[in-house]
Amino acid sequence: MYTPAAFREEDLPTLHAQMVQTPLAILVSQDENGMQASHLPLLLVPGAGNLGTLKGHFAKANPQWKTFQAGAEVLVIFPGEQAYISPGYYPSKAEHGKAVPTWNYIAIHAYGQAETFDDPERLRLLLSELTAHHEQGRAQPWTLDEAPPAYIDSMLRAIVGFELPIERLEGKWKLGQNRDRTDYDSVRANLAGSGLSNEAQLAARMPPHGSQ
Repeated sequence: MYTPAAFREEDLPTLHAQMVQTPLAILVSQDENGMQASHLPLLLVPGAGNLGTLKGHFAKANPQWKTFQAGAEVLVIFPGEQAYISPGYYPSKAEHGKAVPTWNYIAIHAYGQAETFDDPERLRLLLSELTAHHEQGRAQPWTLDEAPPAYIDSMLRAIVGFELPIERLEGKWKLGQNRDRTDYDSVRANLAGSGLSNEAQLAARMPPHGSQ
């Protein structure tokens, strides 16, 4: 991922926190038939390996899991907050007109080689962990035990699990850090007051100018 130094984020706890906040990642892999991509909920295990390990599963009918068998590198994209930035947001535009539209965003790319598995007990543990993660905070969290055992067994036969130890991790926080304080603060104020949820979310991720 092209990442100028001003936008580069390398703090591992910050990267992990953003990955946990991303409910759906994009997993990209390739084999002799070309590139394939799937949108998957993933579980991050921060303490597994130097950069953490990602865990998830495919539908067995999805052929992408077979691309892992060749041992090729896999890319996992965690898209974060994003918004269009109008030149009109920059007070400096009124002075010299030197402004063009851009897009500000947060994104993380994780790379590694994945191992697949279809052992029923290992799959059951994976699903329990994923479910517990996504059900947390609900008044009545759902668990696998609430479904008929035979039904869960049939679901386990229909999926393939995987673990991907992260070997390389890239973070890009493109938030206008390359602008001066006046332009930066104006962008943040315009995003916060636009009434659009994605713009307000991005504004909330913009720290005071100079503290990035």
